[in-house]
Amino acid sequence: MKILKYLPSKWHTKVTAIQEAKDLTKLPMEELLRSLMTYEISLTKQLQESENKKKKSIALKATTKDEEDVEEKKPSEEDDDLALITRKLNKYMRGQKEKWEEKGDLICFKCKKPGHIKYDCPLYKIEAKRRMKKAMMATWSESEESSEEEKEKEVANMCFMAIDDLDEVNSNSSDEDMHVIFEELYEDFEKLSLKNNSFKKRIQELEKELEEVKEMF
Repeated sequence: MKILKYLPSKWHTKVTAIQEAKDLTKLPMEELLRSLMTYEISLTKQLQESENKKKKSIALKATTKDEEDVEEKKPSEEDDDLALITRKLNKYMRGQKEKWEEKGDLICFKCKKPGHIKYDCPLYKIEAKRRMKKAMMATWSESEESSEEEKEKEVANMCFMAIDDLDEVNSNSSDEDMHVIFEELYEDFEKLSLKNNSFKKRIQELEKELEEVKEMF
């Protein structure tokens, strides 16, 4: 039958099967069309299933790649960020201290006595320890409300934002204003550093618990 000659190449298998199994000179047109329609439905279904498998494979590869990218980020990167913040703050503090020492009029903003700055003051160090204890208590109470990873990111982001704000302070500001700004920044940094260490400790504990649960199963 001529109709078989005009079918696309994807029909070649079906055409061959019909030619081998049927006497085309006696095959009714209705039966031929019914056979071709059945094959077309089957072929369409196969193509659709193949396309779905390809989409699932692409999605799986993309998901796997994202997971690998996350795993490739080493914990030490957070430590590097914190170390960078520490170096910047220490550098700034040394510069301010040298600046005040050159003027020869160092006055402690805490005890109001001459000869040292607030961060060398015994009273300030005592209060700093108390703040550290309070921050520790607050950290543990908040640990269940949000993920540890989010908190670590928040710590790093807040520190970098604070440093950027400090860099933008007008150079015409008075020494006293600069001292107050730095004082507030350093106090925030101490609190955030403490929280960061607490979060890391909590993460280690959770990872240990997870390993113990895995071993049970």
